Amino acid sequence: MLGVAVAAGVATTIGGSPAFASPVVKTSRTESARHRTAYLEAGPTDGPLMIFLHGWPGLSVVWRRQLEYFAAAGWHCVAPDLRGFGGSSAPADLSAYALSELVQDMVELHDGLGGQPAVWVGHDWGCAVVWAVAAHHARRCRAVITLTTPYIADGLALRNLVPLVNRSLYPSNQYPAGQWDYYADYYEHLDRAVQDFEADTHATLNVLYQRTPASVVGTRATLADVRRRGGWFGDAHRAPTVPRDPSMLAQVDFDALVSAYLKTGFRSTCAIYLNDEANLAFAAAAPGRRLHMPALFVHARRDVICDTAFSALPEPMRQDCADLTETTLDGGHGIMIELPEETNEAITRWLVTKRL
Repeated sequence: MLGVAVAAGVATTIGGSPAFASPVVKTSRTESARHRTAYLEAGPTDGPLMIFLHGWPGLSVVWRRQLEYFAAAGWHCVAPDLRGFGGSSAPADLSAYALSELVQDMVELHDGLGGQPAVWVGHDWGCAVVWAVAAHHARRCRAVITLTTPYIADGLALRNLVPLVNRSLYPSNQYPAGQWDYYADYYEHLDRAVQDFEADTHATLNVLYQRTPASVVGTRATLADVRRRGGWFGDAHRAPTVPRDPSMLAQVDFDALVSAYLKTGFRSTCAIYLNDEANLAFAAAAPGRRLHMPALFVHARRDVICDTAFSALPEPMRQDCADLTETTLDGGHGIMIELPEETNEAITRWLVTKRL
């Protein structure tokens, strides 16, 4: 993958698709009395607005190929670091990472960008933020596009995820939380989890950014017994050393990711998992659970955590999105990195179909 090393406040030319000239990406930030959001920006500022929200353990750089592609097509593309990640504020209080706070961050960012209705694109926890923006601030949304993590109107929380587990694959007597066992582990052993990730930050991110083989389809997620094993990495309490996968993030973007985590650590990023009760209350307070703006959901067939291809996980979304389109790509959880061209093409086809 082609990429760029970006220094604060410096616009840098990046490699793009052979079909168009390389756009320029620059770093920016917006600040209020409550929060600072750092973001990458590309494309004409008078173009239609597209906002990309990353998940865990990503940063804005994971959207590199989408920023390149859609900026060159005339979109004003913005990819922020969520709070706790990268160059954005990282409050010490774990409760500061509730979805209501992340949504307010995005409201402030959106206002700073002019506030015109945007196409919001999310991945992983970024999807949860996108869905919450749609539920609470529908007028800010021309459309929503989410990769891997579907809409649950009642709230994204363990209480609502566990009943959707595929029990033919995860018998409840052996895997009570199914593939979400790691999520439960954060509640019980946050300090241990953070220490294990930070024991070798480079190795941790190397493990997390590996291409997903086709052989995982139909198998149990390795994170389904994290608590039984005593952590993500078991007795070693540190990530194993594996070669970097050059087909995923470009070296400069991977280096930027490592550098960011060496500064912030993992505690603030893991805190996004630790606000279920607040997130449930926030979901219940939405003006309406049913969404009416156009929505595209991209399934990743090889994703064994957000398993939307072979479980009931997407069913609530199908009930609560009035204008939903679904498409499936044969990749893993980091679908926009594993299959950037296919992801961009799927989004483009849908935008054209919906006259967006």
